[in-house]
Amino acid sequence: MANSDQVSSEVTYDPMPDEEGIRAFIAKCDGFYPPDAVAASIEQQRSWYDALCAEFAFPHPDGMQVEDDVIADVPVRHYRSADCTSNHKIVYMHGGGFVVGSRDSHDAICAEISEAAKAELIAIDYRLAPEHIWPAQHEDCHRVTQSILASGKKIVLVGDSAGGMLAAGIAVRAREEGFGDRVLGQALIYPALGGDLNWPSYGQMANAPGLSTDDVIYYRDVLKAPMDDPFAHALSVDDLRGLPSTYITAAHFDPLRDDGREYTARLARAGISVQYREEPQMIHGWLRARHMSPGAKTAFGHLCDAISAMVDQK
Repeated sequence: MANSDQVSSEVTYDPMPDEEGIRAFIAKCDGFYPPDAVAASIEQQRSWYDALCAEFAFPHPDGMQVEDDVIADVPVRHYRSADCTSNHKIVYMHGGGFVVGSRDSHDAICAEISEAAKAELIAIDYRLAPEHIWPAQHEDCHRVTQSILASGKKIVLVGDSAGGMLAAGIAVRAREEGFGDRVLGQALIYPALGGDLNWPSYGQMANAPGLSTDDVIYYRDVLKAPMDDPFAHALSVDDLRGLPSTYITAAHFDPLRDDGREYTARLARAGISVQYREEPQMIHGWLRARHMSPGAKTAFGHLCDAISAMVDQK
């Protein structure tokens, strides 16, 4: 199960994709956010990350309406495409290890998902660690989603990395609170779900670009979420029946790869409709590479298609 504190003793190596586009992306990222960034102060990490995100900023699609707002005392940002055709809402939870990230860090990503799905997207600017440890992040996301669900709207949950962990936990809690039928689906992008550190990917990809196994351990320690908390680590949930249809996209060169694989298998065994894609040349964080890597562009297209299919439900 997901309680091990020891990394697999399997021999590790320095994995690196072959695709030129993603290799260029890795080099560019390293110039803004060094591979050993977690060794720096929180303030320095955030400064580096903000600079990285600014480098990968893109203009919003033509005609898109963007508005900052507050829902249930939590800052959010609304994205509404010019040709919005759905009454359902996409709720996005950003990645960043719970330490970095904001409404701004994933701005272009959220805008492009809203445009592709032709639906309003609401991005949650939850509180960060270490100033706010678990469950502050979950509670912020819960208050926002609960407010939307209580208004009678249906939602699709989307999150990358740490945000994938939050989205999965919100789906579990919505089921527990009787709102499961209002969650049309969840799309989890290279999610952190509380996987066992002895699983193969944590050893094979311990030194992967974008995220190392040591980074995973660091972020878990900063967040301080109990490994048996079902809203924190979906892999600790015994009964997955009643959860929404799910799309999981994982990166081959990512220590979190087996989190996605294992959760897919467990959802399938519970009778949940689940789709899984493992991008063979991608690393953790490939969302930002969608305009410079063919593999990331393809992966992003499949992600948007999956979200669109969920939003298009009655």
